[in-house]
Amino acid sequence: QVQLQESGPGLVKPSQTLSLACTISNDSITTINQYWNWIRQTPGKGLEWIGMIRYSGSTYYGPALETRTSISRDTSKNQFTLQLSSVTPEDTGVYYCTRDPTGTWSFDSWGQGTQVTVSS
Repeated sequence: QVQLQESGPGLVKPSQTLSLACTISNDSITTINQYWNWIRQTPGKGLEWIGMIRYSGSTYYGPALETRTSISRDTSKNQFTLQLSSVTPEDTGVYYCTRDPTGTWSFDSWGQGTQVTVSS
């Protein structure tokens, strides 16, 4: 069974860049037709899809955060990462990495989530 584990700092200062990593176990980030996503839950907006990286390495971002978001991968570590720039307190929330095994917006595996607080 695939396992996902988020990691990164729990506290980020306003205007800085939030950086998180998701380590994948029992699957490969390059498995055909799999999509690896970042989703967050914030007090203000609830669940929000941030973006994805495909098995091929191509990326897609949600329109609300697109200008501040970058998702990349390290195949040697079987990880994908999220960078969200110019953060504000409104970016405070729980960040999840997920797997969509078919590209149909069906997320069958979730990490436990990591709390990120934006505060000075």
